[in-house]
Amino acid sequence: MKIATLQFSPRLAEVAANFSRAESLLMRQEREGELDGIDLLVLPELAFTGYNHPSLAAIAPFLEPTAAGPSTRWAARTAKRLKCTVAVGYPEAAEEGNYNTVYDKRITAEETGKVAYNSLVFVGSTGDVVAHYRKSFLYYTDETWAQEGQGFWAGVLPIGGTGQQVKAAAGICMDINPYKFEAPWTAYEFGNHAREARAKVIVISMAWLTRLSAEELASQMMEPDHDTLNYWIDRLMPLFGPHGAQSEAFLVCANRTGDEGIAPRVGEVRYAGSSCVMGITKDGRVRLWDILGRAQEGVLVVDTDSPPAYSLTFKQKTEPEGLTTNDADAIPAA
Repeated sequence: MKIATLQFSPRLAEVAANFSRAESLLMRQEREGELDGIDLLVLPELAFTGYNHPSLAAIAPFLEPTAAGPSTRWAARTAKRLKCTVAVGYPEAAEEGNYNTVYDKRITAEETGKVAYNSLVFVGSTGDVVAHYRKSFLYYTDETWAQEGQGFWAGVLPIGGTGQQVKAAAGICMDINPYKFEAPWTAYEFGNHAREARAKVIVISMAWLTRLSAEELASQMMEPDHDTLNYWIDRLMPLFGPHGAQSEAFLVCANRTGDEGIAPRVGEVRYAGSSCVMGITKDGRVRLWDILGRAQEGVLVVDTDSPPAYSLTFKQKTEPEGLTTNDADAIPAA
């Protein structure tokens, strides 16, 4: 399977510029033939609107109709052009009756009169919407404008130009953390969901933060954030060992870069990058095909039929060799 992630630094509320930047990065590698034959392209959370919107009133002008707004239309055009499946995060304004909103409550917001969600849409190579998911575990910033989704998504996803049917699971950033940072660390809500779904492909669209200062980040732009990578692996622990549902599950982490000022309860908003594709195996191995740097913009393309760039082995199936386990609050999410 040939998988790509687009990691870039969208500017808050500058939607047109963000579309242009994404297109520029894709076209650069498309001209070089690097995107030929890709099956799946994954973009970050709220890819074209930016993430750090402080309120519902602030994000309201950028809310999009369910799987029918600018982000979905861009995904459809891109999916047809590249003959692949495209996943993109966007802010949704849902009308009752769309997807699974029949049981939704209306959030109290006269500005929109609609239900707002932090959502992820999947579009197949024909340009049709093939899956849709609403973030279930909200981060502090999400809580200012979005309502919780109705549970993690899993299903059969048509992948690539041939529409190969693949069992998949999807989440958005904070979904892989303990619920509200209050649930037990070992509840592994999303990890258990992916295992029980017997997902072969696990897609996580992200706006994952770093605690590095601007100066530290500037000096380490092309270096991946290994602590963040380790944290992501640790939160998928149920996929390891004899209870793992697949011999190997492919994990796609699509994060963003850049900074977006300051947010309440969070402080400086700066992103960790480090988008990657890895395989998690039942026998305690992590095969990491490739990973981008903390502040690197570009398209990461890997072929899971090729040898990975790195391989890690778990000691006693609890801790990856050469890495350290973080506490539950050691790495911020979004």
